[in-house]
Amino acid sequence: MANEARRGLLLAFAAVLMMGSDVSAAQAPKVLARGDVLSGQLNAMRSRVDGKRVSTFQIVSEPRRLPPPGGLCNLETGPQTFQLVTANDEQAAQLKKLLGKEIAIRVGEVSCADQAGQISEAVISSWSVIARP
Repeated sequence: MANEARRGLLLAFAAVLMMGSDVSAAQAPKVLARGDVLSGQLNAMRSRVDGKRVSTFQIVSEPRRLPPPGGLCNLETGPQTFQLVTANDEQAAQLKKLLGKEIAIRVGEVSCADQAGQISEAVISSWSVIARP
């Protein structure tokens, strides 16, 4: 009888441990704020604005929440695709050299995608590439 009680207690303890691990795995993603580093694979996307082909780049990373008012961008886990907006030809040339590679960027301005032509869940309009060691 004592062995059955111990076995039952051990099973209950194991069940509690398994439930606890599920809770920690389901925690909300970290908030992506100005100055944070975002890393992931850089992809090129095909897009047109007013009939002209525009260089459009996207970084795919782990889900990250955005600071208010964007928050989760109407997504359950937060965005994981981020469109990098290039301000000039130099930035576009810099990103073209890094296509298909894992990169890290320091985030300046970030917001939820809300306009036609924005192909990612979130848009980073100000950023800088961080040199990898």
